[in-house]
Amino acid sequence: MRRFELVIFDWDGTLMDSVGRIVSSMQSAAIQVGRAVPEADAVRNIVGLSLQEALPRLFGPLDELGYQQLLQAYRQQYVHDDPTPTPLFTGVASTLHQLAERGHLLAVATGKARAGLDRVLAETGFSQLFHASRGADEARSKPDPMMLEQLLAQLNVPLEQAVMVGDSCYDMEMAANLGMARIGVDWGVHAAPILKRFTPLAVISSMDELLALV
Repeated sequence: MRRFELVIFDWDGTLMDSVGRIVSSMQSAAIQVGRAVPEADAVRNIVGLSLQEALPRLFGPLDELGYQQLLQAYRQQYVHDDPTPTPLFTGVASTLHQLAERGHLLAVATGKARAGLDRVLAETGFSQLFHASRGADEARSKPDPMMLEQLLAQLNVPLEQAVMVGDSCYDMEMAANLGMARIGVDWGVHAAPILKRFTPLAVISSMDELLALV
């Protein structure tokens, strides 16, 4: 029996092992535009935020020109130049298909912009698997719950019938800010002790564990 009608997933660090490419792309972008190169841990810690929120956290206050230079350099690196692989985590495809077969609605709430999200949905063949999605340029950045509010409204699902699944404190805080149930995964950017600060239903160590919780 389904516990939740709607399961909402973060993307980077939750479904796709893309954090390594995010880190190396951001560092290469900094070099390209002549900025101080951020430490890997600093970049990891902004994964999940919109770039509009993330870039000033990494590089300090930016005027519009500086922001656009970093933004374009990062996107060029991530999409075209950086060779770091971005595979799906183990068990993601099979778990998503099992959830769909059980009748769950599936959605994505991500720090990616719409163009980037559409690209990875097409590349993974998941475009038809998710019933709705929101990118960072379509709502306020996590941990503001606007993405979740929009998804609930679009799919006509009551709050108590939805759960958020993510790897970062921003995912957990976003759900907590709305009073939505949440499940952390421990293979992404933030470790279990950080995720547990936001009282998730559980912090799981494999996608298989998710099936028993939702």
